Amino acid sequence: TPSGGAQVRATYHIYNPQNVGWDLNAVSAYCSTWDANKPYSWRSKYGWTAFCGPVGPRGRDSCGKCLRVTNTRTGAQTTVRIVDQCSNGGLDLDINVFRQIDTDGVGNQQGHLIVNYQFVNCGDNVNVPLLSVVDSE
Repeated sequence: TPSGGAQVRATYHIYNPQNVGWDLNAVSAYCSTWDANKPYSWRSKYGWTAFCGPVGPRGRDSCGKCLRVTNTRTGAQTTVRIVDQCSNGGLDLDINVFRQIDTDGVGNQQGHLIVNYQFVNCGDNVNVPLLSVVDSE
């Protein structure tokens, strides 16, 4: 179940992970220490964000977690993965994610969005079989 959440300011950062092979080391992301060697499918599943919101884990404990981010003006939503830390008291979204939920262009004009965020399950364990059947005959 989604947990935590707050209304915060979201700025944008030019990670452009699609241009660097979704390589956390290439963008000097804080979480690269723990997550740089995760599989490509994990690193590229969601857009990236830096997280420093008032509700939820900080630093290493936030790395790899997912947030559902909602533009409070338009209701546009997306899910992002925390790969970095920030100091603006909210989120620093990858520019691609920022544009995706800035559906009316106001965020671009103002240089930030006001968003709600909730921690959500990333669904990363889909490769683990739900049921293992062993034929004992």
